[in-house]
Amino acid sequence: MKKLLLVLMVVALAAFLLVGCIPSTPSEGEGEGEGEAEICPTVAVTTQVAVGTKTYIKAGSQTITVTFAVPTEPISVYVGADLRSAPSTGDAEVVMYANADKTVYTGTFIFFGDVSADIDCSEAYIYVETCDACAYCKYPYTVDNTGPASQITITSSACVCAGCNLIFKTPAATTVCGVTTACCGDYCSGFGSYAIDLYTSDPFNLCCDIPCITPAYSCPGGVACPVDCTIACVTGTTTTDAKKYWMVATLLDKVGNRTRYYATISLDSACGVTVTEYPQNKIPTGGTVAVCTDWTNGGVVGATIGDCLLVTAQ
Repeated sequence: MKKLLLVLMVVALAAFLLVGCIPSTPSEGEGEGEGEAEICPTVAVTTQVAVGTKTYIKAGSQTITVTFAVPTEPISVYVGADLRSAPSTGDAEVVMYANADKTVYTGTFIFFGDVSADIDCSEAYIYVETCDACAYCKYPYTVDNTGPASQITITSSACVCAGCNLIFKTPAATTVCGVTTACCGDYCSGFGSYAIDLYTSDPFNLCCDIPCITPAYSCPGGVACPVDCTIACVTGTTTTDAKKYWMVATLLDKVGNRTRYYATISLDSACGVTVTEYPQNKIPTGGTVAVCTDWTNGGVVGATIGDCLLVTAQ
């Protein structure tokens, strides 16, 4: 009987060796989207953007799509609570739905970055397991939780037209703790774009996500820091009362996180300008939940709006 058991053990071990499938966990940098070429699928997330050598995704609810070269069933997809844990730790599994021939699977997951540390720009792994793979395939991502930031100075000048120039600029670079940096940027995926619009009445009076009215003037905007644009021929006033405009500055990072600054600009007949920031969390009339703006200094009267963000090396 003992001899029979020994023979069976030898046969089983030989079978593992012949197919080359001794379970193992890939080391750091191995199997990250590669693994066994004929086994590991491709994985894509709704908002993913490649920046340099990294792939970034936006925090929040995203769709994960797993695509195999051949029909594969069953599969398991995991994203750990801290995005660094392997599936063996018991992290929650993402519910995936297959197409008809079992080559494409989709599911949704809410990405928060590293919830244990509550930090922006935390590194992440998505894991895919199948019955055919010797070990799970893993795919690195970096989760971007926070929108970009900038300070924006607003000045004015007379122009040859019937009106004034309004000039929007990031302040000149400053030195902080030995690091020279412009006050404009995004810590994680990188600065994506900016736009500045002027309205003749409150654009968030009735709705929030998209302003309810068409802007009277718009800055051409840009796709890089620093903010630097001029709106020409803005109508001032011919009376003693200054002309009032509502300004919305919209900043986006590369994965779509948004920051909006909200202020009023009063323009007098001599092109003198007064800027008043609105308090944080502007809510439409009658609204109770929707918040239109993201960052302000809270009702500050002055010629500078926004937040100063130190852009650090990654």
